[in-house]
This record gives sequence, structure tokens and C-alpha cells, in this order.
Amino acid sequence: MLKAVLFDMDGVIVDTEPLHHKAYKMMFDDVGITVTDSMYRSFTGQSTRSICEFLCKHFELSTLPIVLEKGKRAHFTKLFFEDPDLQLLNGVEDLIKNYHANGLTLVVASSASMFTINNVMKRFNLDPYFKAKLSGADLKASKPHPEIFINAAKAAGVSTTECFVIEDSTNGIIAAKEANIYCIAYKSVHSKDQDYTRADMLISDYDTIKFNKIKPLFD
Repeated sequence: MLKAVLFDMDGVIVDTEPLHHKAYKMMFDDVGITVTDSMYRSFTGQSTRSICEFLCKHFELSTLPIVLEKGKRAHFTKLFFEDPDLQLLNGVEDLIKNYHANGLTLVVASSASMFTINNVMKRFNLDPYFKAKLSGADLKASKPHPEIFINAAKAAGVSTTECFVIEDSTNGIIAAKEANIYCIAYKSVHSKDQDYTRADMLISDYDTIKFNKIKPLFD
């Protein structure tokens, strides 16, 4: 029986990726490194801390990862409140309201910082629909480790067979499946070169997974 839905945030609820890309590029320039497009795409779904730790090791930087993380976050925060292009993804607000109206428990489980999650929820008035919000930045391991989705199911008060995950990244899909949770992959126009093969379902339109259409899969 379907009781809960676990939402990734970036690329699923809101399109912050262009802002993140701008913020990362500004941070790369701050520390004088050149990150290729293919390397940047490999970061999708990982926490900022994990990425900064990788960068420091890969580029043999003397700067500490926490300094890179704070720099990137400062750039992103400025862009978040000033860039007019930040919008909810098409159809996701209706989907969230549809699930909530049908009694499903909703949880955000994102690699983004809790600061970013809270700002997104506040800006788009989504807090009333979600029981809990989990940040991968607060956990020991980032996606593709399944910890965040295992914890999200617990936060929802359901078993892993009574919920599903909506994800858009390779790392997120792996995390969901390693947690033994049904995973719906949302093919976002902003998530390039992601591997959807392990997902249980692939969609590009949220109308296709409204409550009455998805519920029979769990009956």
C-alpha cells in the first residue's frame, strides 16, 4: 500500500541547477581551478561537501574543503535571492498538492544543504505539504549511499515498500535502489548524461504519476 513519497529537490521540485552551476563556476575561479564539463556532470546528486573534498584532493589544493564549501554557498545564496530565473519545475506544485490531498506523507530528501532546502520551501510556500526535510549534507555519506532514503522512509513513518522516490540523477537513483525503494526517474532537461537504467519508471511529465495513476502499482 502506498503511504509516502520521497522527493529529491534539485531537478525534481525546483530547477536550482543553473544557479548552482553559476555558483560553482564562481568558486572555481576563486581558487583558480578549471573543471571540465564531464567532471562537473559527474558531481550531480552529490553534496557540496563531498564535491569540495574531491576538488581539494584532485587539484591538490592547499585550501580546506570547508573554505570552498563556504565560498560556493555564499555565491549561491546571493544568486538565490537575486536571480529571477529560479522557478518550480512544470507540474510539480500540482503533483505535490495532489499527493497531499490524497493523504500521502511527503518528505524531501536532498543532497542540498538544509539552508537551501528551507529557502526553497519558504520561497515557494511548500512547507505545509511536507512532513520532514532531510539534507544529505548532514549525513556521513552522500548519494549514491542509500542512507538518506532509508532515513527519509523512517521520517515518513513507513516501510521501504510503502513509498517511492522521485529522482533525476544517477547517484540518486542508485541510492534509492540500494535502499530497496521503488524509484521513479524524472528526466529533467537540466540533468545531462544521467543513467536511468536502474530506475523502475522513467517519466518526463508529472501528470503521468498523479495519485490515481500511481496508486495501483502499490495495491
